[in-house]
Amino acid sequence: MKIAVVGVTGLVGRMINEVLVELNFPYTDYIPVASTRSVGSELVFDGKHYTIKSIEEALELRPDIAIFSAGSTVSLAWAPQFAAVGTVVIDNSSAWRMDLTKKLIVPEINGSSLTKDDKIIANPNCSTIQMVMALAPIHQRYGIRRLVISTYQSFTGTGAKAVEQYRIEKNGGVATEQERAYHYPIFENAIPQCDIFLDNDYTKEEMKLVEETKKILNDDQMRITATAVRIPVDGGHSESINIELGKPFDISDIKNMLMETSGVAVLDDPRTFKYPMPLYSKGKNDVFVGRIRRDTSHDDALHMWVVADNLRKGAATNTVQIAQYLVNNQLI
Repeated sequence: MKIAVVGVTGLVGRMINEVLVELNFPYTDYIPVASTRSVGSELVFDGKHYTIKSIEEALELRPDIAIFSAGSTVSLAWAPQFAAVGTVVIDNSSAWRMDLTKKLIVPEINGSSLTKDDKIIANPNCSTIQMVMALAPIHQRYGIRRLVISTYQSFTGTGAKAVEQYRIEKNGGVATEQERAYHYPIFENAIPQCDIFLDNDYTKEEMKLVEETKKILNDDQMRITATAVRIPVDGGHSESINIELGKPFDISDIKNMLMETSGVAVLDDPRTFKYPMPLYSKGKNDVFVGRIRRDTSHDDALHMWVVADNLRKGAATNTVQIAQYLVNNQLI
């Protein structure tokens, strides 16, 4: 089992390495891949030293699985070439998510749709993954008619440049134009813009929540609106979600259903101040759900608060779990 990690030196790439080891992924050969400036340098993976290779070298080695976390441009150019030599590509970028010929996978929800013919598999957006983990069982039982989503997203979701901007500002400095990932300071601020603005005045991140959720839950009729905000939290995305259901529900049934959902942890006891926070989720693979309550303004609606480590279940963990699913079900 040869596995390549493309973009291995980035925030998500490094986390993928951690998760591969933590989840005891079965490999015989490990191929670290990065940009030309890192090729030839060494890294330690699972207690062994490896030399970082170019993407051309990795392609020649024909890995069984290649996890891509190097951006859409790289994925669009190289994923088809790897697929053509028989490699299964699990892609972390937005390049293939809405491609009608590619599957958008959260293993606990729709992993069963995968076949041996799927050579390029898309990993959803980090905010979408944690949300659908909580929504899927509810949708299956009650049917979701409408979602109103507000996200509070860690700056780590933007990448290394945002992390550096935050570090400079936290230490009392002022980031230069070249050092800034955002138009404004992120330290002690909340920026109501994640990604670029589109023609409809929503951001690209907000529309990812809309479109990817419909695709994963296989429901084009679901009505969804979102506002995504970047906040000065070092790891962990939070989401306030208002859910309108298709029929009456019992709030205790919702809670019990989520408690029984694999990969979801319910923290919900207001009387003892028990609720999810990024501090609890950091370094963990579960999605945490709390503040589960009826919407007092609508008979068939409820609220919930969903938190997860965006670099783990939102990115690295989900990709490794896809790879595990392929191996465990002999699809590779």
